Amino acid sequence: MSELIDHALEGIKFGPDGLVPVIAQQHDTGEVLMVAWMNRDAVRASLTEGRACYWSRSRAKLWRKGETSGQVQLLRELRLDCDGDAVLLLVDQTGVACHTGRRSCFFRAWRNASWAVITEPQVSPGTLYPERE
Repeated sequence: MSELIDHALEGIKFGPDGLVPVIAQQHDTGEVLMVAWMNRDAVRASLTEGRACYWSRSRAKLWRKGETSGQVQLLRELRLDCDGDAVLLLVDQTGVACHTGRRSCFFRAWRNASWAVITEPQVSPGTLYPERE
């Protein structure tokens, strides 16, 4: 398995900072859930564990989606764009993907010359992340 993952990593063009942008999309509906970053270790962990693992730039460490909130993303497929410099994760999202408690991080739309909130939280952020309260 390790050799296959090494081969997968060879196809990804990581930036000078060692990161590649990642879009997480619900596998069965096509709903765009979030954008994040991965380094080589995050890709390796995702493929090995079968769940989304990202690189947290703010915490400077690996971050397994749902490790504190319970809102896990099971990996269904990893795709690479035509240039090899962006990754698409098709996932099965448990609950909400956004730290604001919304299903998707894309909850604001430019309408009538301002940003309109188009979806409300499904879960209180305090419930997802009690340590931040």
